[in-house]
Amino acid sequence: MLRRRPAAGPRAGDLFFSPLEHSRVLQVLHNPRYAGAYVYGRTRQRKGGRMAYRKLPREEWEVFFPDAHPGYISWEEFEANQAVLRDNANGYGLDRPKRPAREGSALLQGIVLCGICGRPMSVRYYVRKGHPVPDYVCQRKSIQAALGRPCQVVPGTGLDDAIGEVILEAVSPASLDVALQVFEEIRARKAEIDRIHRARVERAREEAEVARRQYLLVRPENRLVADALERQWNEKLALQNQAEDDYQKTKKDGAGLTAEDRERIHALTKNLPRVWKDARTSSRDKKRMLRLLVEDVTLTREASTIHIAIRWKGGATRSLVRPLPLGAPDLVRTPQPIVEVVRLLAASETDDGIARTLNARNLRSGRGNRFTPARVRFIRTAYGIESLWQRYRKEGWLTTAEAATLLGMHPQTVRKFAAEGLLQARTASDRKDLLFKPIIGPLPKTQPGKRFKDRHPESTSNARNEVQYEA
Repeated sequence: MLRRRPAAGPRAGDLFFSPLEHSRVLQVLHNPRYAGAYVYGRTRQRKGGRMAYRKLPREEWEVFFPDAHPGYISWEEFEANQAVLRDNANGYGLDRPKRPAREGSALLQGIVLCGICGRPMSVRYYVRKGHPVPDYVCQRKSIQAALGRPCQVVPGTGLDDAIGEVILEAVSPASLDVALQVFEEIRARKAEIDRIHRARVERAREEAEVARRQYLLVRPENRLVADALERQWNEKLALQNQAEDDYQKTKKDGAGLTAEDRERIHALTKNLPRVWKDARTSSRDKKRMLRLLVEDVTLTREASTIHIAIRWKGGATRSLVRPLPLGAPDLVRTPQPIVEVVRLLAASETDDGIARTLNARNLRSGRGNRFTPARVRFIRTAYGIESLWQRYRKEGWLTTAEAATLLGMHPQTVRKFAAEGLLQARTASDRKDLLFKPIIGPLPKTQPGKRFKDRHPESTSNARNEVQYEA
């Protein structure tokens, strides 16, 4: 907070506290009084139509008394602060309204406006994969009022390319023909307006000439009549001057385009895409070409889109909507169609089988790698997709140990029964673990004291016919 005592207004003379703003800080830093100096005549006023003030260098100050009173800082510190402020004034100098093109890669640098507050947006760069990537930031309000967050930050990835496409589309031969036809129509209308203004000037001149003759023909002794005629003459002269000034302001060249001019313009439209896309064309040259057509660009960021409003030099506007660029996690995230394929294959295949199927279809992960069982398992876990093992277990299928306990036999015997077809089982994991379908009806039995391979074929076939499974 800063103490203030205004000299005018409803609170003149009152002492109160107000939030410290950026402009007040600059005023304090530039004022020599805080360094103990008394100065007078730092600016020069110029009158004549419009009041103008010009800051003078120190050599031209009328009065300068250093160390006139105790200061908050020394004069050396004040000089050092002024040097730092001059170095930091590149973006706030007199050429700031012109917004010259810089060397950075941001195409909209200097002509981009915030769609929320209307202030100019600055450019902030960060490096991605060794290349500078721009972000358009509206931070003027946050600097002015010392707020923590900027008004909005618009990613520049893909934004400059969209603007470039609009520029190349605007100068295509087809659109240029339409523009030339409109130009000819406007030229014809301006010629008609010029004829009307010229007739108005001629009429004002004739009226002024008539008033002059009437004044010269009056007799000197008729002073009242002479004064009235003189006043009337002055009024007609004023109207004549006003009409001539209006005519000069609206006077334009009415000449149309020749065939040679049209051919040159069409040649430029054919060469522009080649020059624009050439790697040897610098970013500054592209910005200069852009400023020949575009007055400014307004950006508004929403939840998932960026609204772009382009204002051309002639006053026409065009609006675009572009999606927000993907963030770093989204750039390496597995595409959703592949996730759906994994979801579909997980109902009948293991992770290893899914990986082989995806690789056979030449599908790749978000990073462009081939699929492995581990990657498939990571995708299933991230998206909550059940594995083949989990699906069968939910349906009541038994593990080898559970089936052996139920049948009262050794797990190896259960696996042999599955190999012989007495029990229905299938591999449900990458470790080749078996799951057995639930059994109903008589259970198969082994013959004590005999090996499985030594059993009588008839008993094997009978046991196979007795086994029933759940549907």
